[in-house]
Amino acid sequence: MAKCEVCGKTTVFGRSRSFSQRATNRPFYPNLQKVTVYSNGQKVQKTMCTKCIRTMSKVGK
Repeated sequence: MAKCEVCGKTTVFGRSRSFSQRATNRPFYPNLQKVTVYSNGQKVQKTMCTKCIRTMSKVGK
């Protein structure tokens, strides 16, 4: 499922607007990546959004 394991960000639904302003439903997906991180001293593969990945790298420095 498209969900960040850290912040819980999921798919959001909205409307696409054409030139004539006709509205059609469409999904907005989060930018999810599979990342290997250390959790309790062990390598764990998690699905995270890019915002959480950036935040983790800032905290680590």
